[in-house]
Amino acid sequence: MPKNYIAKRIAKEFKDGMYVNLGIGIPTESANYIPEGTHVYLQTENGGLMFGPKPQRGESNPDIANAGAEPITMLPGGAVFDVATSFAMIRGGHIDMTVVGALEVDQEGSIASWKIPGKLLTGMGGAMDLLYGCKEVIVAMTHTDKYGKAKIRKKCTLPLTAAGVADLIITDKAVFRVNKDGLYLEELAPGVTASEVKQLTEAEIVNIKEWE
Repeated sequence: MPKNYIAKRIAKEFKDGMYVNLGIGIPTESANYIPEGTHVYLQTENGGLMFGPKPQRGESNPDIANAGAEPITMLPGGAVFDVATSFAMIRGGHIDMTVVGALEVDQEGSIASWKIPGKLLTGMGGAMDLLYGCKEVIVAMTHTDKYGKAKIRKKCTLPLTAAGVADLIITDKAVFRVNKDGLYLEELAPGVTASEVKQLTEAEIVNIKEWE
């Protein structure tokens, strides 16, 4: 499944000893694919450190959940604490990486993830703090929306969560690095061609000809 591919690909970015915050949805799934021998400290913004894979059916604890109210497991040595402490970690620059979903991201690394005019959504939550407080920002999302419309755009059209913060974009089609001069294609998903990615991406890809 495309979302499983994205989650697995996210986990490849984890480095030993990192403190990583995972956003709800696809990013959280990457906790199930941490490479063997890689030890990362997963943090959830509602107040938890050192959580592990999703619990098996029937084994979840209703008192232990992530920021999206999804059940999680806590690893030995893990801790729970109040939200103020959690955001002190985030705002203080103590989190190495955050992985977030998005409605749109553009070629300048700006992210729109919290509002669609005229629709009721859950709001921004802690996304703004995470995007400016963490050392590295990865955007993980499907390449297009349910209507086939590009989500990687020249300029975001929806209200921004943060401007110019994304470092890496991982989709079910490709992986892009955000540089000062634009988007660089770093990897194609299995079975995907550069022509397909170009067609489904509104943003300009600096090095697309190297892949065609």
